[in-house]
Amino acid sequence: MPTPCPPIAHPELNRRSALLGAMGLLVLPASRLAAAATPQSAAVWPNALQVPGGIARLSLGPAATRPVAHVRQGDADVPLLVLGDTSGWTVLLGIALAAAPGEASIAVQTEGGGQRQLAYTVAPKRYSEQRLKVSPKTVDLSPEDNARYERERDHQATVMATFSEPLPLASALRMPVPVPGRRSSSFGLRRVFNGQARNPHSGMDIAAATGTPITAPLPGRVIDTGDYFFNGNTVWLDHGGGLLTMYCHLSAIAVKPGDRLKTGERLGAVGATGRVTGPHLHWGVMLNRSMVDPALFLAV
Repeated sequence: MPTPCPPIAHPELNRRSALLGAMGLLVLPASRLAAAATPQSAAVWPNALQVPGGIARLSLGPAATRPVAHVRQGDADVPLLVLGDTSGWTVLLGIALAAAPGEASIAVQTEGGGQRQLAYTVAPKRYSEQRLKVSPKTVDLSPEDNARYERERDHQATVMATFSEPLPLASALRMPVPVPGRRSSSFGLRRVFNGQARNPHSGMDIAAATGTPITAPLPGRVIDTGDYFFNGNTVWLDHGGGLLTMYCHLSAIAVKPGDRLKTGERLGAVGATGRVTGPHLHWGVMLNRSMVDPALFLAV
C-alpha cells in the first residue's frame, strides 16, 4: 500500500495504487444520490457526507453491549468504529476515495451470532483535476528509490491496520497547527503528471513556516514515527476504533511510539522533508483504513 501523501513534487506510482474501497456498486437514481450527498448539521460530529472520501453515519439502534460491525475491503473484513451507548449506537464509516457511486453495505453481528447487512448509499463527487508538466526524474523512481518505497509501503500497511478500543469521542478535531495557515492543496485533488494519472491527494495541506508547532487534534497514542521517501518525517496517531491521523514533512519529531498525547500536546514541527516544494503540513485522517476528508471532523 502506498503512503497516502502525494504533494506536487512526489506523485505516487500509479501501478502500485492500492486505495481501498467498495467497487462494482449499483448506480442509483440521481434524486437518491443527491439526497445522500447532503451533509448533516455541523452540530453532529463528524459531519456525514456519503461520497468517495467522505463519512457515513449509520444507526444501529439500542443494544445492551457495543455492536460489532465490519466492511469488506478487498479480501479483508475491516472493523468499524461504533460509538454511543445502550440507548443507541452509531457506526462511523470512512468511504474510500476509490469507492464507486451506488449501493453498498456493512455487516453487523447479531446477538445470536449471525450477521445482518446494513445498506448505505455512496453519492458521486467530482474532485478537481490538475495537469502538470514536470521533470521526468520527479515522476520515475530509480531502482534504489523504488526498493525503499516498497519497503516503506509494506510497513505503512501494518500501521494503517491498527484498531484499538474505541474512545468516547465527543468533540470536533482541533486544527493541528495552532494558527492555521493557508490550505495549499485540496483533499481529493486529482493530479496528472506528464499525461500520467496519479493518486488523488488524500489529506489537507496547510502552508506554515518551518518550525511551526504541530499539536494533537484529539487524545491519541503514537503508533509510528519515521523518515519516509515521499512523506519525509512522519507521525501517526491512533485515536481508537480505527480512527488514525498522520502528519507528514515534519522538520522535527517530538514524540516516540507508545507516547500518549492529550489534545493540544505538541508532536512535532512543520517542515519540508520528503518530496515537497516548500514547508507545509500534510494532515491525513484515516477511518477504517480509508483516507477521508479532514474537514468533516472540524468545527465550522
